[in-house]
Amino acid sequence: MKIRFIELDINGDERGNLIAIEGLKDIPFEIKRIYYIFNLKRNAPRGFHVHKKLQQVAICIKGSCKFLLDNGKEKVRDIILDRPNKGLFIDKMIWREMYDFSEDCILLVLANDYYDENDYIRDYGEFLKTIKV
Repeated sequence: MKIRFIELDINGDERGNLIAIEGLKDIPFEIKRIYYIFNLKRNAPRGFHVHKKLQQVAICIKGSCKFLLDNGKEKVRDIILDRPNKGLFIDKMIWREMYDFSEDCILLVLANDYYDENDYIRDYGEFLKTIKV
């Protein structure tokens, strides 16, 4: 499985840095939802689901964390997000797990659609049946 990172331009000077993110330009979809998670516990992994249709880009805007991505045939572990200008593209039907959060981790997620509980598959076995592995 090919992992797709999105490099965002850092603009700045002696006063500090700025990263602008534009849907359909920097991100390969129109952004309809933005959320972030913080105050995370290092030993409390998150995720453990797949989206049927949703696409996302995850950016660790502070601190660091790791991802596991799984397309049902191949798993890629220990994908590190640790820079605010590095996004991880997560396509639909990719199982994801996030773990090993630094104490100061803030994980921002950009999504191409609004929240829809019906878009989730939260059982790994069902995910595998869905893709007929």
